[in-house]
Amino acid sequence: MKPLEELYNQLSGPQNIVITFHQKPDADAMGSGLGLYHFLIQLGHNVTVISPTNWAAFLNWMPDAQKVIDFDAASQNARAKINEARWIFCLDFNTLSRTKNMEDALIHSMADKILIDHHKEPQTESFTYGISNPAKSSTAEMIFDFIEESGNDALINEAIAQCLYAGVMTDTGSFRFDSTTASVHSMVARLMQTGFDHSKVHENLFDNFLENRYRFFGNTLLNRMEIFYEYNTALIVVPQQDLIRYEIKTGDTEGLVNFPLSIRGIKLAAIIIDRGDERKSSFRSKGDFDVNTFARKYFNGGGHFHAAGGRNTEPLDEVVRKFKAAMKENKATLE
Repeated sequence: MKPLEELYNQLSGPQNIVITFHQKPDADAMGSGLGLYHFLIQLGHNVTVISPTNWAAFLNWMPDAQKVIDFDAASQNARAKINEARWIFCLDFNTLSRTKNMEDALIHSMADKILIDHHKEPQTESFTYGISNPAKSSTAEMIFDFIEESGNDALINEAIAQCLYAGVMTDTGSFRFDSTTASVHSMVARLMQTGFDHSKVHENLFDNFLENRYRFFGNTLLNRMEIFYEYNTALIVVPQQDLIRYEIKTGDTEGLVNFPLSIRGIKLAAIIIDRGDERKSSFRSKGDFDVNTFARKYFNGGGHFHAAGGRNTEPLDEVVRKFKAAMKENKATLE
């Protein structure tokens, strides 16, 4: 994988470019993707943003989000764009498998694939150029660095600022995680110079849900949460019937795993959701408990030290049993 610096002198020559990110994109994935889009189109490139799957409705406010192609919903059009691409920017994921049904199209594409990501253990053999830096707060911060280091700081406009701010703000937990370094605050100061309304970004991301989501949260915290104080652990298990009952859509479970982490003494919070075709898990931690390693070891996943996820195809009861066994196995670290 060659360094990104080797791309800088090629940015002025117009190319067919595809930008993509992981399935079910969050604000960092969508924000970094659209932020990069608004940068590259100013250089005259023909750019298409493709999401492997659908995304949460609370991301639709982002500038030009309506132009993003859903691979699952429009695979023929998306495949044509991938086949025409000279470059494919791969953002906020470390292995091609995180693009789900889009993986095969990426594998067979002749385009140069460019990785910009902040997760550990990247699949470097799949990318021509790239950087993977787990020390960075977000992929949005890395896109900001890419723009600045390529000598194009003057092109940062209000659209780019809104998108990148959304990504870095959400991935740092509104700037409270330990990944919020001095460089993050310097980045935000530079973005603020464009004059964008940061309070409106917060409103669009956090005050933009339907009533059913909060009734779902209430039922979940009351009836689906277990606390294991001897292991300083909280577990939420959501059966598929709850998703159906409350008409839960993509993005509606965002942030739910963080609630039990605010309980005094809890070091590990987990949520296991039965999505029908698979069981999705999210893990959050405090202190010295590494959920990235935990997710990789037990749940076919990974992520960051304090935030990770996984997936399993076994029945829900079996995944819950596996979690409880893993929790007990890690008792010494959780105390």
